[in-house]
Amino acid sequence: MDIKREGIARKKRIRMAIIGGAVLAGIAAISFALSRLEPAAPSVNRATVWMDGVQRGEMIRQVRGPGTLEVVPEAISWVAARTRGRVDRRVLLPGVIVEADTVILELSNPELEQGLRDAEYQLRAQEADLADLRATVESALLAQKSTAATVGSQYNQAKLQADADTRLHSENLIGDLIVKRSRVRAEELATRNDLEQQRLAIATASVDAQLAAKQATVEQFRALYDLRRSQKAALTVRAGIAGVLQEVPVEVGQEVTPGANLARVAQPDKLKAQLRIAETQAKDIEVGQKAIVDTRNGIINGKVIRIDPAVREGTVTVDVALIGVLPKGARPDLSVDGTIELERLDDVLYVGRPAYGQAESTIGLFKLLDDGATAVRTQVQLGRSSVNTIEVIRGLNEGDQIILSDTSAWDAYNRIRLN
Repeated sequence: MDIKREGIARKKRIRMAIIGGAVLAGIAAISFALSRLEPAAPSVNRATVWMDGVQRGEMIRQVRGPGTLEVVPEAISWVAARTRGRVDRRVLLPGVIVEADTVILELSNPELEQGLRDAEYQLRAQEADLADLRATVESALLAQKSTAATVGSQYNQAKLQADADTRLHSENLIGDLIVKRSRVRAEELATRNDLEQQRLAIATASVDAQLAAKQATVEQFRALYDLRRSQKAALTVRAGIAGVLQEVPVEVGQEVTPGANLARVAQPDKLKAQLRIAETQAKDIEVGQKAIVDTRNGIINGKVIRIDPAVREGTVTVDVALIGVLPKGARPDLSVDGTIELERLDDVLYVGRPAYGQAESTIGLFKLLDDGATAVRTQVQLGRSSVNTIEVIRGLNEGDQIILSDTSAWDAYNRIRLN
């Protein structure tokens, strides 16, 4: 006969619950322990990373930018039209080497040519009038001189006669009437002589004034003639300076007005470099700083002479004067690279510039440990930067080796192993 056992099922459920709870607790403990473990350090091929050592010493701060060679403004000459005209012929095309008197264009202006002939005729007429006036006034002056000379001679004779009569009277050889008559005659001629000398002086001054006035009129017409002649000569357009003809912005048959640009001539051996520096790097650039310009055919020293106050497309234009002999092949519009020296920092810690390291920032860099096979992430405070180097403020010591190449692929790790 079977006996019913009570409580067995309940005990079995309690035991299963305890076992289940223990299993869950174990799983939770294992999961917690695993979560506290760091991810395994990834392995990196040493040849694929770029490393550099921290150094102490002088650090040269530089900025670099691309640019082009440009002709300096004082070496560029625009040839402007001096008078109205029509382009008859383009003698030369851009790119030709020219001298100062090389003809570039030929213009024509019939009205100007007629004006030149009229001015020439007027000048000749005025010169003829001047010659006629000179003959007339000089003849009148000669007549006045003759009259003055005659009166002067008569005065001298009367004076001699008066002196002689005075001596004879003193010897009682002649009477008082004769002496008085001689003296009166001498006094009268003395007065006439003074008057004639005054007339002669006035006539001389009048001649000079009349000739000067007429000469001024002649010079006025001569200036007009010279102006018309120079305008006629300007219809033959010349380079003005030795150099290279860069531009002729007019066509045959085109009418040009005074002041219009007809040609541009530049001296290609007088160049400057125009560098485009990123606006974030241009804040420390100053006029007078040293620069080096690489023309790809040679390197030439320079000096900053101008900084554009405006920012265009994220860059600031910096003009650099070139010092010394230009390398072969240097010519306008040639692409170049320029490096400007900002300052020299003495006795500072510095290292090669990391791929994403910006000046005055704090970043995480992988520093190589003593075993030479492990690199750990280290927070590094950076200071002033240069083209290829950057100052280290805090986080590294002299001699430390760090990875400079892009490490964004290992952002989830604080440690990597180098194979």
